[in-house]
Amino acid sequence: MRIKDTLNLGKTKFKMRGNLPVREAEWQKQWEENKLYEQRLKLNEGKPRFDLHDGPPFANGNIHMGHSLNKISKDIIVRFKNMNGYYAPYVPGWDTHGLPVEQQLAKKGVDRKTMDRAKYRELCRQFAQEQVQKQMADFKRLGVMADWDHPYITLQPEFEAEEIRVFGEMFKKGYIYKGKKPVYWSWSSESTLAEAEVEYHDIKSPRIYVAFPIKDGKGILDSDVSLVIWTTTPWTIPSNVGITVNPKFDYSVVEVNGKKYVIGSDRLPAVAEDLGWNDYKVLKTLKGTDFDHMTYRHPLYDKNGLGEYGLVMNDTYVTDDDGTGLVHNATGFGEDDYNVGRRYGIPVFGPMDAQGRFTKEVPDPDLVGMFYDDANKVVAEKLEKAGALLKLDFFTHSYPHDWRTKKPVIYRATTQWFASIDKFRDQILDQIEKADFIPSWGKTRLYNMIKDRGDWVISRQRAWGVPLPIFYAEDDTPIVTPETIEHVAEIFEKEGSNAWYTHSAEELLPEGFTSEHSPNGKFRKETDILDVWFDSGSSWAGVMKQRDGLNFPADLYLEGSDQYRGWFNSSLITSVAVTGKAPYKQVLSQGFVLDDKGHKMSKSLGNVISPNDVIKQMGAEIIRLWVASADTTSDVAVSQEILRQSAEAYRKIRNTFRFMLANTSDFDPKADTIAYPDMAGVDQFMEVKLNRLVQEVLDAYNKYDFNSVYKKVFSFISNDLSAFYLDFAKDILYIDTQDSESRRSMQTVIYDVLVKLAKVLTPILPHTMEEIWSFLKEDEEYVQLSDMPEVDHFANEDEVLANWTEFMVVRSDVLKALEVARNEKVIGKSFEAHLTLHPNKETKELLDKLDSNIRQILIVSELTLTDDELTGDNVQDLKSGQILVEHAEGEVCPRCRRITNDVGSDARFPDLCARCANIVAESYPEAIEEGLEK
Repeated sequence: MRIKDTLNLGKTKFKMRGNLPVREAEWQKQWEENKLYEQRLKLNEGKPRFDLHDGPPFANGNIHMGHSLNKISKDIIVRFKNMNGYYAPYVPGWDTHGLPVEQQLAKKGVDRKTMDRAKYRELCRQFAQEQVQKQMADFKRLGVMADWDHPYITLQPEFEAEEIRVFGEMFKKGYIYKGKKPVYWSWSSESTLAEAEVEYHDIKSPRIYVAFPIKDGKGILDSDVSLVIWTTTPWTIPSNVGITVNPKFDYSVVEVNGKKYVIGSDRLPAVAEDLGWNDYKVLKTLKGTDFDHMTYRHPLYDKNGLGEYGLVMNDTYVTDDDGTGLVHNATGFGEDDYNVGRRYGIPVFGPMDAQGRFTKEVPDPDLVGMFYDDANKVVAEKLEKAGALLKLDFFTHSYPHDWRTKKPVIYRATTQWFASIDKFRDQILDQIEKADFIPSWGKTRLYNMIKDRGDWVISRQRAWGVPLPIFYAEDDTPIVTPETIEHVAEIFEKEGSNAWYTHSAEELLPEGFTSEHSPNGKFRKETDILDVWFDSGSSWAGVMKQRDGLNFPADLYLEGSDQYRGWFNSSLITSVAVTGKAPYKQVLSQGFVLDDKGHKMSKSLGNVISPNDVIKQMGAEIIRLWVASADTTSDVAVSQEILRQSAEAYRKIRNTFRFMLANTSDFDPKADTIAYPDMAGVDQFMEVKLNRLVQEVLDAYNKYDFNSVYKKVFSFISNDLSAFYLDFAKDILYIDTQDSESRRSMQTVIYDVLVKLAKVLTPILPHTMEEIWSFLKEDEEYVQLSDMPEVDHFANEDEVLANWTEFMVVRSDVLKALEVARNEKVIGKSFEAHLTLHPNKETKELLDKLDSNIRQILIVSELTLTDDELTGDNVQDLKSGQILVEHAEGEVCPRCRRITNDVGSDARFPDLCARCANIVAESYPEAIEEGLEK
């Protein structure tokens, strides 16, 4: 018999390499075939509810790393909740209407303007469905567990019907109105935009100072005085109908080069420097109120676009931060302009079409049909020729752009449908106060957004979306009644919203519908569609309230921090408007995914990382581990190097589990378990440490703090297990008798670690933990069908933890001393050491309390404790006392590798130490006759 055959060398078929790209797909197929999602929910019936409502990603192209961060985070939460005593369904969703789909079809040569609207929308639907299937496959491959057979999609007839009902309820309450005022207008999309659809980029713009001569100065100013304005949009000068001053400001009438101008007094020094006025004279100072209702002449035309002289108005929105303290107003091209003009009874004037070109209403024939941006140069040249241009230069600044086309947008007055926020703003703010936000600053951010938000323009001039369910009578009176809304909703429920385009208005109205506004019984349909944010913002109604097995309001909404102005916002508005409640109890926001240098992912920068490529190379578990390790309270970095670090951490986790599986392969938890009171002290310590870890991890999961879960578990695996417990465990697991109490005690702990860590890591690494579970001897077939571990408590746990935590300080001192001896060539491996310790009083008292083999735990061949003070050059004075490291004397036992003086003391096995000789004689009596071979 060979000596090797007498060792309890652990064996397992759990492979060192995970082969994740292949094995993950196999596990996913097995989960799907065995309906694990449904099984888990069946087990949880009757338990407390937890509903995470999925914010729908837009269905366009394969997923990116931002998608991965979002979906995996949700999956971790839902998996944890289901394993921790909750009934937690997860219905994935998709946002499918809107411009991106139309853009993709345009790239394929489809022209929506020349096609039948219904046929065009059918092409849009088909394309969107294809994208949903593509992204669904990607999400499944990440290991996300969900009700994939019944997702919600905003193009589904039942969803569209509920959206119509939400609109109808808001209309009934008086929150929806039609009006003409400036809104964000995308000439590149030919549609209005919501604030959430606007992003900011730097552009170079002209800025000009223009003089407007006084017409009627109310006896205060003569006609030889001009009002000076400053603007960065010269193209709006032809549409000027007013100038606004702040009633609280002082204004100076100055004379320079024989001409007289009005400038805000506080702005005068800066303006004079900008215009090069080295020698100017202040003639007099006026109050802003003095200018109210003065009139002035347009510098280019005899009359302005409204056929009148311009009016000077008062309003406090005028600031002294920049400009001249006088603001040029074009009521059709600015929100403040519109508001002050409305207060003074000035009509909205915005002579521009949907493509950003001037219409014939503009008071300058040369501009008709011209693109607004091209008009900047023309207008500036005309102002210069008229002697009204005081200065023109250029500057770079941040400017709003269409988030889809990346082209600049403008404010343009158009007739649109709006949702009035003012009418229920206080109710929305009250609901924000009642919800919880993670991070906490999210509450302040959303509160301020709603507090300052203007009315929501909900109409869009596109084709692919849910039609505004509005009819018009023969005299253009809008018709929206509870009866018409419900009738349209029922039709959409059966046929989808394309019915709006395949049926006449009369067919879409309730049978026998009449109106005094249509004496001939004729009606027409609204051609605009609803804002896509109204689509996704209605999902609380189309999903949470509509579907059986889901609760409203949702327990949690989780999305990127950009959704404070997007889905968090629109969902809140529609929900409070209809139900009086916020659609969520908690809001969790995450940062953006950037590269390791803080840049956005961009093809031009070459820093894009495809999740599908990572899965093919490394596996989805590596992405999931990256998600868990990330601090998502701020922006999240990802790069190939960061992913390699996650892969390295994964290997550490996997190999540690492999060692534990191998060394419990002969352990039967029902027959071999050692009770806690009978364990060695160090085993008790690890049990206490394990259960404290479980408690901390459960607490972190409940706070959605995956980063802490990852750090705590990885630290336990690396430091408590690999670097400590499992390091000295080999001397027991391999060497002691198979059924010895010392070995079974340690196996009890290791098996408990395996089971509990497998459970707590399942939300993060479900594929790997499922594989590990298949090697354990537990009742549940799948770890996902088990519950989170309960935290065990022991009578003496505080004392055990305190003592062994103190011992770890002693061990740290020993490791330092061994390292010094190793560097000085006294020893090689620590097992070559004879350690002599003269402990201080506290250390001696501590070691007397510990009932474990300290020599074995320190992994040295000999340990001598002495009360005598040590002397000599090699003695090290450390915190625990004096330590002397010498090379151990004796021979190396080939079985346990310890250097000892009793090798050969047992004549039966002359090559073994006394301990190993006794173990072999007890376990392998045949070896006495056969002998042992090295």
